[in-house]
Amino acid sequence: MIDLQQSGQGLDGYGMLAAQLESLLADERDFIANAAQFSAFLFNQLEDLNWAGFYLNRNEELVLGPFQGQIACVRIPFGRGVCGAAAASLQTQRVEDVHAFPGHIACDSASNSELVVPLVKDGRLIGVLDLDSPKLARFGIDDQAGIEQLAAIFLRLTDC
Repeated sequence: MIDLQQSGQGLDGYGMLAAQLESLLADERDFIANAAQFSAFLFNQLEDLNWAGFYLNRNEELVLGPFQGQIACVRIPFGRGVCGAAAASLQTQRVEDVHAFPGHIACDSASNSELVVPLVKDGRLIGVLDLDSPKLARFGIDDQAGIEQLAAIFLRLTDC
């Protein structure tokens, strides 16, 4: 169980969020429905977010999927920006200051830090889960581990 107290999320941490997400997605397998619910869940449960959502792999390009927050970039090439870097490398990108990230794409100028988790199922990149914050260095190593855990629950309970 991950303690979110350091990032202002209370004593229950990511373990509590994991249990809530399991319950939220338990009776539905549809990708769009679950992605929409998961985006809303993250946006409303985590502090200091201004965007939470998905970019989906469409022919080696990321295309905007379900999200919560301000309007967003619609298409992101693999390898470009934080989302494109996560898609190209298949590794989570945790960026303390997006303005210092080479090739950063400023979809929302209020975003200052970002956490992007690649979503891989059966060896295939489905897309990425993207979280943005107006706060510099919003996401720590515990947040990364917790969000990766939540993403794994989403993938397990969703038909992709």
